[in-house]
Formats: sequence, C-alpha cells, structure tokens
Amino acid sequence: MNDQRALQMTTAGIPVSLSPCFQEYDLDHLDPKRHAGLVIERVLAYGNRVELRWLFDAYGRGRVADWVKQLGARRLPWRRYNLWCVLLELPPARRTRPEAQRIWNH
Repeated sequence: MNDQRALQMTTAGIPVSLSPCFQEYDLDHLDPKRHAGLVIERVLAYGNRVELRWLFDAYGRGRVADWVKQLGARRLPWRRYNLWCVLLELPPARRTRPEAQRIWNH
C-alpha cells in the first residue's frame, strides 16, 4: 500500500498525523500556503518518513532547501539542522554562537 494514500488529511491538506507537532494550533485552520514556514519547520524537526515525503511533495526540494539555508540554523534543533544540511547537499552547518559564548562544550 502506498504510504501517501494511508495519510489522513485535514481539510486544508495537512496530514492529521502531524497534530502532535502543532499542539498550540488548530490543525484544521493552518493553511499550508500561508503558514508554509511553520509547516516546513515542524515537519523537518519532528516528522516521520511518510510526513517528510508529504512535505517534499507539497513544497518541493528547492523550497525546503531554501528554508533550511535561510532559517534552519535558528529554528531547527541543531542535530536536525546538520542532518538536513547533509541530505540537501548544503554547505556544512556552522554554529551561530561563537565558542567562547557557549554554556556547554557540545
């Protein structure tokens, strides 16, 4: 069975399985076009393979890569940001905060 067909969608076209990623929002009122940045952020950070496939089908690799380049370092968990830089063949991730200002060594 095709994973895409197994996804249950909201009226706006967002997979219902993403509702835990949007706990502070009413998923039925999120517009995938108007709230694209938020949707891309949450799915890249917390989505599973099926949800990620939906994301790339909905927005395209170019738009997702542009979002990661522009906002990923600030809005994604650091490990996820590094992962997406590698997978999308973007320049290596650089920390935005200098070493001397970090609280932890990692």
